[in-house]
Amino acid sequence: MWQNAHDAYLESRITSADPLELVKLLYQACTGSVREARRYLTQGEIAERSRSITKAHEILVELTSSLDHSRGGDLSRRLAELYDYMQRKLLEANLQQTDGPLAEILGLLCTLSEAWDGISSQNSPAECSNNAWSQPVPEPMSTYSTGGWSL
Repeated sequence: MWQNAHDAYLESRITSADPLELVKLLYQACTGSVREARRYLTQGEIAERSRSITKAHEILVELTSSLDHSRGGDLSRRLAELYDYMQRKLLEANLQQTDGPLAEILGLLCTLSEAWDGISSQNSPAECSNNAWSQPVPEPMSTYSTGGWSL
């Protein structure tokens, strides 16, 4: 029941959002997926980690496809390059099963989220600051195999 109410709220929020709010929602979802991937990495849950990384990758693809290069100019090009870089780092994190690339991506997403918050002049607290999941974790998980999971 709670999930249905949450889904209805989220659907309403998405359908009524302006383009700026949609970008912020995508950043939030991507940030959440990267955090989940880090948690699953530390727990050794390979399939769940891979699913979270895949979700983050798909969100970055959506963000890339939403760029308007004719109006965005150099900023649009630079964002496309940054999204591409983050997609490659997600692949690296998934294949090597290391936290470093995920921590880096989380930092980049937090910076981008803060910038979009500044653009919209709505100063919602950054969900990235001082969060345990934005800090690196030890990398003993690198001894695990990928178990056939990849992006």
